[in-house]
Amino acid sequence: MAFRPKHWFLQLFIACDQLANVLITPLQSSAWADESMSSRCYRAWRDGKIAGRIFMPIIDFMFLWQTEEHCRNAYLKECDRYNSPPEMRIVK
Repeated sequence: MAFRPKHWFLQLFIACDQLANVLITPLQSSAWADESMSSRCYRAWRDGKIAGRIFMPIIDFMFLWQTEEHCRNAYLKECDRYNSPPEMRIVK
């Protein structure tokens, strides 16, 4: 397979995002190694937690150029394992 710089940079960004998600809150059990901060903020918002109410609108605004409801979409992608190799994704 040929090197695809766009794909590589996207995967690098996702890996850094997931690492930051775990490093930012080492004492909370809600951090998962394979989840982005956006997805985690959506879960916190969905569960009525204050962190979700504060950070989800900020992240959604930062990525407004990309899509509306960025955090919700990130959560849905995590549920579908969208950022995993195709053969590892759950078939529905």
